[in-house]
Amino acid sequence: MFNRLFGKPKQETNALSTLDKLNETLEMLEKKEKVLLKKAAAEVEKAKEFTRAKNKRAAIQCLKRKRLYEQQIEQLGNFQLRIHDQMILLEGAKATTETVDALRTGASAMKAMQKATNIDDVDKTMDEINEQTENMKQIQEALSTPIGATADFDEDELEAELEELEGAELEEELLKPATTAPAAPVQLRMMNWLHYRLRWHYKQNFADIVWV
Repeated sequence: MFNRLFGKPKQETNALSTLDKLNETLEMLEKKEKVLLKKAAAEVEKAKEFTRAKNKRAAIQCLKRKRLYEQQIEQLGNFQLRIHDQMILLEGAKATTETVDALRTGASAMKAMQKATNIDDVDKTMDEINEQTENMKQIQEALSTPIGATADFDEDELEAELEELEGAELEEELLKPATTAPAAPVQLRMMNWLHYRLRWHYKQNFADIVWV
């Protein structure tokens, strides 16, 4: 791993230096091409002048030199194309190498994190969390449970006592002498009390019966 870490900058430097060298060569070829283009154009102008001067032989020599320049220009164009291809391949290889190295680094980091985090430690941590949650639940239930004298009170007996009090109060109101019928609120309270009485009676006597 250390060899890879220390070797990476050197490889990257070599790739960059190679690309720089190819760029320099490409610029040199482009400059030569421009020079040859100017020379070829100059030979064409000379050929025109010799033609006007009726010097056919000299004009033909100018055209021959122009052809030679054009051949060199075509050759330089092929060289530039090959350098472009080489640069594209090198840049692609460089990108591939960097991608693989990044993936390798990520895999190593993931492996280190997995090694630091053992599955047994995760299970142990989850068990501790569940245990603490259950303990807190039991504490909350214990705090909400009635204690002292109120813990011995029977809810059914308290409801029955409250019902007797309400029934007695309603009987007193109904037995009072009055020239008119009981007021609407009294009648409504009486109906509610009777309804509550019937429900409580059913609960006490028929709640355990399974109806078929």
